[in-house]
Order: sequence, then structure tokens, then C-alpha cells
Amino acid sequence: MDKKIVIVGAGVAGVNAATKLVDNGYPGELITIIDMGKDPYQRLPEEVMTGFLGAGGWSDGKLTYHTAIGGQLSKYTGEDKAMELMDQVITNFKRFHPKPEEVQCSNPVEEPEFIKPYFGLRLFPVWHVGTDYLSEIAKNWYDYLVSKGVNFIWENKVSDIDFESNRVAVADGSKWGLEIAYDELIFAVGKSGIDFAQELAQEYKLPDEPKSVQIGVRFEAPQEHFQKLIDISYDFKLYRKFDDEGVSLRSFCTNNNAAYVAVEETYGDHSYNGHAKKDEAYRNNMTNFGILMEINGIEDPFSWSRKVVNKVQANETGLYYSPSRTPSTTSEGNNVSAKQISLDTLTHVVEPAMGGYFKYVMDFIMDMKKVFPTLGDDWGMYIPEVKYLSPEVKVNYENLSLIDYPNVHFVGDALSARGITVSGAQAIYVAENLLK
Repeated sequence: MDKKIVIVGAGVAGVNAATKLVDNGYPGELITIIDMGKDPYQRLPEEVMTGFLGAGGWSDGKLTYHTAIGGQLSKYTGEDKAMELMDQVITNFKRFHPKPEEVQCSNPVEEPEFIKPYFGLRLFPVWHVGTDYLSEIAKNWYDYLVSKGVNFIWENKVSDIDFESNRVAVADGSKWGLEIAYDELIFAVGKSGIDFAQELAQEYKLPDEPKSVQIGVRFEAPQEHFQKLIDISYDFKLYRKFDDEGVSLRSFCTNNNAAYVAVEETYGDHSYNGHAKKDEAYRNNMTNFGILMEINGIEDPFSWSRKVVNKVQANETGLYYSPSRTPSTTSEGNNVSAKQISLDTLTHVVEPAMGGYFKYVMDFIMDMKKVFPTLGDDWGMYIPEVKYLSPEVKVNYENLSLIDYPNVHFVGDALSARGITVSGAQAIYVAENLLK
């Protein structure tokens, strides 16, 4: 156990890897985690994208518990092992939770008839942690890793990685500022590091598999309109497919009871996500969820998504459309940053910006009005919501290492994971193999 391990990214993937290692006696002094954000004691609530526990672990209090949701896992590990790894991630969130007894699992089993024939409904278990507890979880988790000797480098960006000489460069104004040598590297960047991941893939000509576009809106409405479905499935997943057009849609990351829309800033542009708090003091009786399109056949989907997001910005923020409502407030009582637009702008700006695909989102909403008849015009949507997926690099299945660089392991968003549980599970899988 004398190998120096460097982890790039202190998100859910990175911290789960480090936790697995030190839990099993690996010396924390040999582990260094680098992140361009802040530790959980310094990180502000609105600093969503970078810092300890990353974007998902700082803002999304739900852990999906199924291998069909959140990206690739079972294809690498097998189904049984994938579920075991997801159990370990959930156990870690409970372990550092200030009130673990409040972490509960919903497990719907039957699709209701009223959804048909307009939508399909994916049913799977979800653990509810509570967005409002994530800060305390992060502090407890961080304190544990520090107590085990893990080294953290905060507010510094990795500027380059040399896979040949096994060194990481941390920017300090020059390309090679602080240099850190490694024996094993876990590349665990989140959304904010996808550009860097692509640069490395191009520089080292890493073989990859192209991914689809994942883009749409964050939909918000009073919870009462969806209550009969929420009673069956808290984090419901409505979906539909248009195989001939290469398009599918799904509702994503449903938040209820104390549900707030959150702004994410990536590459200088705004997009939207949602929070779900558990404390009754935050209850606003609202529901929000993403309506995401998965679009296949787009050349360079990552660049295409970046351009679309940039086109639907106004006054340095995203857009909001509603037939009857105005943008909501955050849990702190501030207005959610968005430029309210007219139907004319929706038709003549948003639709062309999304390459004509936005009609699928509008059809999705129109059919929701049929399934949930009280909904009417009592809704709004924040534009855009986006999941940046870089091409998935090809890795060795037994330890997620690069084909030509067996001591470099890609996990989380860098390996096209799309969820907290899958990201953490991938990283634990790598750590288990390092312990061998």
C-alpha cells in the first residue's frame, strides 16, 4: 500500500473512491484530491457546480437505485455487482447524514392506467436524502476523510495531465505550476470538467463511443396537479420514444413538497435543475422536474448542446415561459434568475435554437394537460436544462482504466455517468480493484 493516488475532482465519485480506500486501511496520506471549488465549510449554497460533493451531491437529495437509470454501470460490473456498489454509495450518504432515520426509499411497482396511452412510466426505487441535509452530510464526510489523512487541494484547477510521465499539473498562471506525481490516477471530474476530459481524449487519441444529446427544460407547477401520480411514484419518470426520428423524452429528477428550481452556471451560461428539501419549514407545495430530450444522430453532440444553451440566453441568464405564471423564488426567498419570454419568442427563438426539436417538448406538455386535467395553463418552464455528455472513452471493464494507460481510471461524468449513485458506484469499483 505505497502507491500515490491522485483523484481529480472532489465530487461524489472522488469522495466515494477515497472513502472506500481509507475504510479499508489505505493510508490517507498517500491520497490527494484536487478540486477547483471549495471545501464544504467555505462553499456557499449557490456555488452549485464545483466543490466538495460536486454538483449532484450539493444540490440533488435523491439517490436512484436501479441500474437502468443514470448511465452505464452493469455493463462493466454485471447486474449483481452493480447493485452491491450502489448499496455502498447509499450507505455512505446515510452514514454521514445528521438524521439517517429520515432517509427513506420509495419503491413503486405498478403503472397506473390513467397514464396510458399518452406516456410510459418507468418505476424504480429512489432513496430520498433531502437537499437541505447535503451541506451537513458534506461537512461530516469531509471531516472523516481529513481525519484519515487525505490531502485536499482546493480552489485549484488541473491544467494538464501527462499520462506518460504520471504527473498532474495544477495551474498557478503557468502551464506547469505545481506538479504532483501519481502512481494511480482517478479522473473523477464533474460537469465542469467535461471540456478537459475531451481535451485529454483528443490529445491521447483515446478510443471512445459517441453519446446522444440530452437537452430540454425544467418544468414547474403546483403539486396538486400531479398528486395522484406522486402518490404512486414520488420521483416519477414519464417517457415516450420516437424511434423513426431518433428522439426520446423523459421526465427527470422530480422534486415535490419543498421543491425549488435551481440555477446552474456552466461555461458562463445558465441552465436549470431542481432541489427537493425535506424540512417542512421549506414546504411550498410545488413540483418541478426536467423534460429532457435524448436526440441521436447529432454530429458532435457536446458542441451542439453548448451552442444551443448559448443561443437561449438573454440578459446573461436563461429563459422562462408560462401561459399564466411568473418565475418562482428560491428557498432563500430570492427570485430564480430567468428572463420571462412570450409565446412568440418561444416559437421564433427557442424552437430554431434547438434545431426544430423543441416541438417534442411542447407536445409532451400538451399531453400532460390531458393526463392531468387540472393542470391547464398553471405551469411554467425554465429553459434550458442540459446534461453535457462527452463521448464515453473505452475502458477496461475490470477496473475502468484506459486501454493504453492501465493506471488511469475514468469515473463519473468523465465516463458518461448521469447520476449520483452511478458515479459513486463506478468510483468504489475502481477503489476496490486498487485495494487488491
